[in-house]
Amino acid sequence: MSLPHAILTALLEKPSSGLELTRRFDKSIGYFWSATHQQIYRELGKLEADGLIRTLPAEQPARGQRKSYEVLPAGRAELARWTAASQEPKPLRDALLLRLRAAAVVGTAGLGDDLRRHLELHERQLAEYQEIEKRDFPPGKDGPQDRLQHLVLRAGIDLETFWTGWLRHALEEFAELPGADPA
Repeated sequence: MSLPHAILTALLEKPSSGLELTRRFDKSIGYFWSATHQQIYRELGKLEADGLIRTLPAEQPARGQRKSYEVLPAGRAELARWTAASQEPKPLRDALLLRLRAAAVVGTAGLGDDLRRHLELHERQLAEYQEIEKRDFPPGKDGPQDRLQHLVLRAGIDLETFWTGWLRHALEEFAELPGADPA
């Protein structure tokens, strides 16, 4: 149920066309809530049919013109209801952790390389988040909206910091296992 709420949030931040919305997902919301372009367009249709958003009137009618959307009062109310509702945390599901558990019974072949690959990916993501933080949240930018958006980014930074630290530790442990790939 969260994709419609992610779309409502993005449209409340800035009315957009479907294409603009998918690009914004690729650059921001997609870091913590991913969706394909097809899913976004399908959800826009549902939100419009449900009376939560509407297509903005075109300035000049033109064939093939992009439709832009804005949130209606019912959409804002739905987003406020959802934001205020309690939700249980989701359990961690990560195939890498399951593969490590399986390696305990079937062997570790190929796992060392993948641990190193995961470490590189998390290091890259951490560097990207830190660059966004430096660019978008300079000292003194502390309005309520900025602070909440920065808090979301800090969650990403903290998670990537956790994963890079954990993967370094895992690689150290892995290197000490009998028969493990050399690092």
